[in-house]
Amino acid sequence: MKLLRLNALSSRTELPKTVVTIGNFDGVHLGHQVMIKQLKAVAEQQQLKSVVMIFEPQPLEYFKGYEAPPRISSLREKVEYLTELGVDYIAVAKFDESFRSLNAEQFADILKDKLNAEHLVLGDDFHFGKHRQGNSEFLRNYGFQVTNLDTVQLDGERVSSTRIRQTLQAGDLVLAAKLLGRPYSITGRVQYGDQIGRTIDFPTINVRLNRHRPCLQGIYGVEVVCETESLKDKAIADDASKTGIAGYDPTGLFGAGHVGTRPAIQQEQPEWRLEVHFPDVSANLYGLLMRVTFLNYLHGEKNYPSLEALKAGIDDDVEKLLEFRRNHPTFPF
Repeated sequence: MKLLRLNALSSRTELPKTVVTIGNFDGVHLGHQVMIKQLKAVAEQQQLKSVVMIFEPQPLEYFKGYEAPPRISSLREKVEYLTELGVDYIAVAKFDESFRSLNAEQFADILKDKLNAEHLVLGDDFHFGKHRQGNSEFLRNYGFQVTNLDTVQLDGERVSSTRIRQTLQAGDLVLAAKLLGRPYSITGRVQYGDQIGRTIDFPTINVRLNRHRPCLQGIYGVEVVCETESLKDKAIADDASKTGIAGYDPTGLFGAGHVGTRPAIQQEQPEWRLEVHFPDVSANLYGLLMRVTFLNYLHGEKNYPSLEALKAGIDDDVEKLLEFRRNHPTFPF
């Protein structure tokens, strides 16, 4: 896979002839996977290279900022999932004032001149360009071959990023996994936090979210895997007396995860955090790239009246999540 960076003013690329699909691909869910499968089939049949064109930031993030829908997947995660699906190129279009001002013909020129597109694989309601002027019929008239795919459904309802956001916000991790085709996870590096957890005997790692807002909130049982080394071995090497709770991956650890703004902590500017407490672990994990997989939703975020009440609440949460792990010796879904 090769990654391309596009903007409205970028120069012509020297690509072979391509088949292109276009969208946000937030979550790279079952519907997106069907799209990629068709993209690759056309590429093989017509001896073209496959291109997935995505936008960064996502258009609604550009227009609405923090009020835009929360993200399912970061740019890094999208690229990882699309690479696993076997596409040849991922074109990341910088969505800015110049790009949003393109009319339908100018957008089509980018597909032709910069991506060397001959064939397009699009959703059944695809629109593009300023004021959504363009559609599949416009592109056919412009000279492209266009394949439109019908909506993918699961249990009689459309598979969409909106549905997945709603499912995650409701705490239904099993349904979210079905819609995504994999358990939901967030990948990010461990960064320095304010270390409040250490003062109440519940040290946590603070995992960078890489999105303006996550699409879930509350307390979860999680499995954490380090992308560069065995987290389990790292923890043992740092303190052999504290081995932690085994995850389902042989290199991972089970932990208590928190996603939210920590209303019980006095802050000048509340910010979203993903924090994980590993019971019986003492290790230096700063800078490591972690994949946090969400296994069990316990409850929503609570506003405790004091740090003492917060500590008691966390203690109860950890015990309940450890009970969940004991009751699920194999992966829960």
